[in-house]
Amino acid sequence: MQFLYPNVLFLMLIPSLILFFLIITQKSKFEKIFNQNVLNKLTISSSKLTKKSRNILLFISLIFMIIALSRPVSNEKEQNIQQELIPIVIAIDASKSMLAQDVYPSRLKMAKKKILDLIKSSKQLSIGIIIFGESSFILSPLTNDFLSLNFLIENFDYNLNISNGSNIFSALEASNKLLKDYKSKNILLLSDGGNANEYQEEIEYANKNDLNIYTITIATNDPTPIPTKDGYLNDIDGNIAMVKLNENIKKLSLNTQAGYTNYTLNNDDINSIINDISKKTKKISMEVKKQKIYTELFYYPLGFALFILLIAFSSLPSIKSFTKASVLLIGLCNIDANASILDFNTIKEATKAYNSKDYATSSNKFKDFISTNEGKYNFANSLYKEKKYESALKMYKDITTSDDSLEFKKLHNMGNTYVKLNDLNSAKKMYENALKIKDDKQTKENLELVKKALENKQNKDSKQKQDNKNNKQEKENKENKNNSNNKEKSKQNKENSTNNKKSKDSKSNEKKDNKEASQSKINEDLLSNKEEKKWLNLLKNQKTPILLKKVETKNNSENSSSSPW
Repeated sequence: MQFLYPNVLFLMLIPSLILFFLIITQKSKFEKIFNQNVLNKLTISSSKLTKKSRNILLFISLIFMIIALSRPVSNEKEQNIQQELIPIVIAIDASKSMLAQDVYPSRLKMAKKKILDLIKSSKQLSIGIIIFGESSFILSPLTNDFLSLNFLIENFDYNLNISNGSNIFSALEASNKLLKDYKSKNILLLSDGGNANEYQEEIEYANKNDLNIYTITIATNDPTPIPTKDGYLNDIDGNIAMVKLNENIKKLSLNTQAGYTNYTLNNDDINSIINDISKKTKKISMEVKKQKIYTELFYYPLGFALFILLIAFSSLPSIKSFTKASVLLIGLCNIDANASILDFNTIKEATKAYNSKDYATSSNKFKDFISTNEGKYNFANSLYKEKKYESALKMYKDITTSDDSLEFKKLHNMGNTYVKLNDLNSAKKMYENALKIKDDKQTKENLELVKKALENKQNKDSKQKQDNKNNKQEKENKENKNNSNNKEKSKQNKENSTNNKKSKDSKSNEKKDNKEASQSKINEDLLSNKEEKKWLNLLKNQKTPILLKKVETKNNSENSSSSPW
């Protein structure tokens, strides 16, 4: 046997002994006034415990509690725990186009949120982070230290001007260096699609090095300006640069045995990619940890201490009654203890199944505890994870509590459930009610995302309505114009019929004049075309300034993109 916390014995036993000495040696008020013989005559003898006896029992109970706190154990064993992980490198596009705000709050900040959500939801990944623009930078090598990864991502300054353009080839090279010692090479690109129309060179490089390139595009098809400190970014012609989703990057993922998806407000995009990687990739042993296992003995001294406390605080008129009371108490304690242990084991199994993502088993276990609000909450969470959103929502609504913490979590999760059911107005209401109870960062972010989605939906509906109205108006105008033309044509025919009766000489002169005017117009057009060709040749020979930046990669071909953002 050994003590895992021996310092407790040394730090608490000595003060306890001093306290016990002071209590035992302290005299009562009567002992200070009368001597012992007088006290013996004045005091009535009793079979119950004396004050001194109670103090001794309390001290003995304290000693056993201290021993229990020092955590006595036996049968020390060492067990090797092998951790199997899936390696993946996440490459974040930090080019200027990622500052566009067609995705709330911006493309780059949404990419940051996606990484944090991925780290939070994946426990079987070893993750590396790369930031790339025209060049690539390693933010973190492969690690499963998610606490450090969260710190790096939260505190990285995404407003830094990394470089212009999106050199995805450079990102693949940097990722390949991080994954060179692994058989499975998974890369997740978070980008708006870059600038290229074709990714043939990247596809050849990926297939040559066995890279599986998954892509989550974070952009929309709506042309959007790029905000700067002074307004908006301009292109080489001085016009405001407009960027939108480049879906050509889809070819890169589909031709490297991976997957492609556009971003979603919830985590469906992340979950689908993680599930696909888990199915296709064989887990590898990343590290082996040694963990010591003991047989805990603390409950023996703790139980004995509680039993002595019971004796010290009870009245014991006789040995017989004490024996009966003790037997009854021990019997009752055994019944309650067994029941609580069974309940605890069931809750423990349900929690273990939930953490292992076995939500069906978890919900079946938690179902036995829906008589309490906490049980209903846990059961509802399991139903939510099983994607039984309507059943989960019904269970959440059944929770009535005065506990602010539980009420906040219930409202927050109801908001998430309404999002899954595509009832964004109800989700907004739930998040707002939750924030009235507690100021929570995650709830605020979810509320902003829902508001943005509602705004986009409203704008889309308004645009569709306006388009329909414009089409209808245009159709009416066209019909009116046709009617007017028909009337005009009829009138013209009538006038022509009248003019035909005029003399042939007048008509001949008019034809001659028209011929001369037509010939003059042709000559003018020929001169105009010659001047235009001359002007175009001058523009063609003139050198146009193009923004170029050196690509720090083995690929020596220059980036021919005309959009350096």
